[in-house]
Amino acid sequence: MNPEILLSRIRVVLCRPSHPGNIGAAARAMKTMGLSDLRLVSPKQFPDPEADVRATGAVDVLQRAKITGDLAQALQGCVLTVALSARARDLGPAPATPRTAVERLVAAAGEGDVALVFGNETSGLSNEELGLCQLAVSIPTNPDFSSLNLGAAVQVLCYECRMAAHAGAAPLLEQHATPFSAPPATHDELEGLYRHLEQVMTATGFFNPAQPGRLLQKVRRLFGRIALERDEVNILRGILSATQSPTRHGRRD
Repeated sequence: MNPEILLSRIRVVLCRPSHPGNIGAAARAMKTMGLSDLRLVSPKQFPDPEADVRATGAVDVLQRAKITGDLAQALQGCVLTVALSARARDLGPAPATPRTAVERLVAAAGEGDVALVFGNETSGLSNEELGLCQLAVSIPTNPDFSSLNLGAAVQVLCYECRMAAHAGAAPLLEQHATPFSAPPATHDELEGLYRHLEQVMTATGFFNPAQPGRLLQKVRRLFGRIALERDEVNILRGILSATQSPTRHGRRD
């Protein structure tokens, strides 16, 4: 199925969000990854200018957001629901890693609507809310600093959704600029560079032809690793020529 259709079937549900700025940040996180269906369960303050400011270009997601009085209403019609829970519960849905859970979520989106459920910024999801979901995930954070902003948590899971929908190969932004490239240096041009380097190294006393050691071989190996282009050889030889000029210590017009 078309990846964008799969993404359009994923609801992001925020339960009892307390700060409108976090709602805006979540909307922005969704839009950057191609998700657009935002559901808000009893938001403390929405609509709100702060949400619009934090959305930064994703105000359309906020304008289409649906508000419900409880989580059950927000999940109506879903064939699979995944809840984010920062702590383990004695009872509740089966735990899964974010990537595993999202892969199942996106696969289920081929059959109908699905949902990612996030709890309140302070208290998270209640046991009753968690019990309405089939899977629970926890983002593996630094144990010494595990606090994760709501918008950041939404971004992480929406990214996983996009990657899963595109089978791990989501397209990058279209490149409008043509990367600069020059023809590769020919054998003759490289040999000219090596002879020039040897001349300069000898003239400066860096290389002693009477005791060559392995210096010249190592120089060849060095430049051989980087696949020099013709322009790059010309630049290097220009630098070498400048060191041989009688005016090298002064300005050259």
